[in-house]
Amino acid sequence: MRRMFLTLAGPVLGGLLIAPSLLLGAEQEKEGQMTEGAGFTLFDVESIKGFDENKVQKDPVCDRSKRPRIMKVEPDEVKPGDKVTIKGENFGTKECFHGVSFSAASKSDVKYTLVNDSTIEATVPDMKNGMTFVVVVAGGGSAQSKGVLILSK
Repeated sequence: MRRMFLTLAGPVLGGLLIAPSLLLGAEQEKEGQMTEGAGFTLFDVESIKGFDENKVQKDPVCDRSKRPRIMKVEPDEVKPGDKVTIKGENFGTKECFHGVSFSAASKSDVKYTLVNDSTIEATVPDMKNGMTFVVVVAGGGSAQSKGVLILSK
């Protein structure tokens, strides 16, 4: 393979533009030869070579076109520490499911179990009494429930 280089130069000298000069050069390049300063070699990082077919077969395929949807949360009146069942659709698999949160305690770590694509069981975290929403985040996005009433302990 032959590569041609074209260099344009046009320096400004005392306010006058000097006409661009053309410099043509040719370089012989061998098949598979690494060209310095191109792609990953620019950063001294070796590019990925090949793949492991077994790993590719085991990797999850998360369907981002199926948005999760919460149909209901049972019971809809709970106390911190109670378990709730979240019913809906398109929650995905455990590899593609990201988590559950309650809007009134968004920074709390919620313990949950993804039972299947349409059911999640979660434990209500410590929070003040009042109204909250349950939020689930899956591979296809997030969904928010209707209001859930948090009662005092």
